[in-house]
Amino acid sequence: MSLNRSEKEAVISDVTTLAAQAQTLVIAEYRGITVADMTKLRNQARNTGVTLSVLKNTLARRAVAGSSFEVVADQMTGPLIYGFSVDAIAAAKVVAEFAKTNDKLVIRAGVYGGKALDANGVKQLASIPSKEVLLAQLCGLLMSPMSRTAVVLGALAAKKGEGEAVAA
Repeated sequence: MSLNRSEKEAVISDVTTLAAQAQTLVIAEYRGITVADMTKLRNQARNTGVTLSVLKNTLARRAVAGSSFEVVADQMTGPLIYGFSVDAIAAAKVVAEFAKTNDKLVIRAGVYGGKALDANGVKQLASIPSKEVLLAQLCGLLMSPMSRTAVVLGALAAKKGEGEAVAA
C-alpha cells in the first residue's frame, strides 16, 4: 500500500526526530523471518529502549540526510529493519543477540559516533558491557588497593598480637 505525501512527510519527520535523539543506528536485513520471531525481536527492543522500524529505504535516506547517520545511506537497500537507540550499545546488543539465535536476521551496517560500522563492528559494539557493569568494574578496581592494604595491615596486627602472646 502506497503512502500519500502527508503520510510520507510524517514518517520522515518521526524518523528525523528519532535520529536526532539517537546515538546508534543498526541496520539489519530481515528477509525470511517469521512474524512470531519479528514480534519477539520487537518486544526485546522495546524493553531495552530501542526503536525498531521497518521503513521504505527512500524515506529512511531522506530522514537521515544531514545527520550523523547519513554515512550508511548507501547501505539502505532491500528489506531492512532500522534500530535506533539513545543508549550507545543497546541497539547493537539487541540486534546482535537476536542474530545469534536466528540466522535469517543479517546485520548489514551500523553507525556510532558518526562513523559507519560494518557487521563485525556492530558485533564488537554489542560485546561492550553495559554502563552499570563498567561502573561496577571501575568501583572494584578502585576498591582493590584499599582492600589489599586492609588485609596486609590486618595480617601484621595479627602477627604482632601473636608475638606479644608468646612473650607473656
